[in-house]
Amino acid sequence: MKTRKVKKAFSIKKKLRLENKIDEDFEVRLNNLSLEDIIALKLELSTKNFKGKFYGLQLWKHFPDITRNAAVKFAIASTQSKINASFVLGISYNLLKYIQRGYEYDAYFDTTHLTDKSEDDIL
Repeated sequence: MKTRKVKKAFSIKKKLRLENKIDEDFEVRLNNLSLEDIIALKLELSTKNFKGKFYGLQLWKHFPDITRNAAVKFAIASTQSKINASFVLGISYNLLKYIQRGYEYDAYFDTTHLTDKSEDDIL
């Protein structure tokens, strides 16, 4: 009999709450913004100390990688398996495995160093 590996429950919201980067009030306000507004605001805030300039970063060139990375994190967190994550992304499972080679997604979602509390106690 084949044993199925149970996927760890990943949550970007849980991770950011444990790191004290967000709270419920922030989530409500963020939910009222469009994705375009959130990205534009983040870019503006990122360049505030540099008088609105990205020194040395070719934003247009790197933006597809940035958005794909965010989409992969979302797909992994919102599904029960990486096969399902590949379906959400509209790519093959093999391509998802290839994409993951350069990133430490499991390490990104690891919150064990932040708390001993269960997910139910946090969310």
